[in-house]
Amino acid sequence: MQNKIPTKKITIAAIFMALNIALSSFGVPVPGGHFYLCDAAICTAAILLDPFYAFVVGGIGSFLGDFFFYPTPMFVSLVTHGLQAVVISLFANRLFKKNHKAGAIIGVTIGALIMIVGYTLGRAYLYSTPEYAVLKLPYQILQAAIGAVAGILLCYPCRLREIYSREQRAY
Repeated sequence: MQNKIPTKKITIAAIFMALNIALSSFGVPVPGGHFYLCDAAICTAAILLDPFYAFVVGGIGSFLGDFFFYPTPMFVSLVTHGLQAVVISLFANRLFKKNHKAGAIIGVTIGALIMIVGYTLGRAYLYSTPEYAVLKLPYQILQAAIGAVAGILLCYPCRLREIYSREQRAY
């Protein structure tokens, strides 16, 4: 039996990856850095895609966004957003298959905590000062919360999950 390359899945992952990079390329200046909206793309993609493609969108997409525009935290982004995306995808698509929405809500909540802790520790390590990391903490919390809520809203009330599932069954 020959393996098929899931062209639709690769294309959707590439679109979300491009969206992640685009949203990582500009941010609102805040004390201690910038506020980005890339978490909305990461959470949405992670709810829809399997863990491998979620990691590609979240981890590699964030790594590339940082690489092109601000390379200092690129490895922190790779690990933190990659782990965030994998956890969300595992909860939404594997652990709670029967109740996908509940799994997605639990996943984005844990994913938000991973993002907040990962970036706080990463920032403290990269810039050698915990004070700098604490300065940005409220904005990290806000960024994670907006991304989690946006992902849930796009996938369920806006029915993106339903559309994606229908397209996957047709394939």
